Amino acid sequence: MKILRVTRSAIPNMFTLMNLFGGFMAIISISDGNFVQATGFILIAALFDALDGAVARLTHSTSDLGTELDSLCDAVSFGVSPAFMLYKAALIDFSTIGVVTAAMPAMAGTFRLARFNVLASDGDDKSYFMGMPIPAGAIVIISYVLFFHLDESMLSADTKNWMIFAVPLLTALFMVSSIRFDSLPKPTPKTLRDRKWIFAYFVIGIVAIAWTEGLLLFPFMVGYCTIAVVRQTIGLLKGRINSSDEMIEEDDPDPLDL
Repeated sequence: MKILRVTRSAIPNMFTLMNLFGGFMAIISISDGNFVQATGFILIAALFDALDGAVARLTHSTSDLGTELDSLCDAVSFGVSPAFMLYKAALIDFSTIGVVTAAMPAMAGTFRLARFNVLASDGDDKSYFMGMPIPAGAIVIISYVLFFHLDESMLSADTKNWMIFAVPLLTALFMVSSIRFDSLPKPTPKTLRDRKWIFAYFVIGIVAIAWTEGLLLFPFMVGYCTIAVVRQTIGLLKGRINSSDEMIEEDDPDPLDL
């Protein structure tokens, strides 16, 4: 009798579990107060998160188990780890309200993962996500904490006092919202034709982030969120205008007309 059966799906699942291991190591680093090292482990987790799907497709071993496992690992690496960093670095002195605020992105991100698993289908538009993806939310949190909150020269104390609450709450709101966020554009002729401005934004942003050694990562993510919100707002306004144009305005009935 076989106690353990190894299948092709074990290969991508190992990549997925390495994602979880990266998140676990990040938590240990945060506990030791080493936020830079923790950021490195979260980025390693993101690398394995990107690779596991590609490996699954290459080995023809995609499965429902792999999808659920990926979500569970993402909840730790991109939900719990950044939330713990936020708490340990900035909200630990705010008692209960600090705990609740730090936990909001983790809870919202986990909810978004569950919603994605339920609603995702092959017919979905791969150019957009409904709600900000949890890895993007993690990048917003860690880039703000590492480059802006912990650096005393970047922001004034008054600005930090409200941003440390605004950043996690807005990040949580974006993740559970129905706002469409851009996926990473692929360098294909179709993308260059249909999404040239978004492609240019990502390319310029990546170069600028590398040039500044990560300093522009948080502003880049703020711009990423702003693009999504502005596009959604314009879409809603256009929808209301079109609805108004389609309405037929009838004259008031003549009470004497029988």
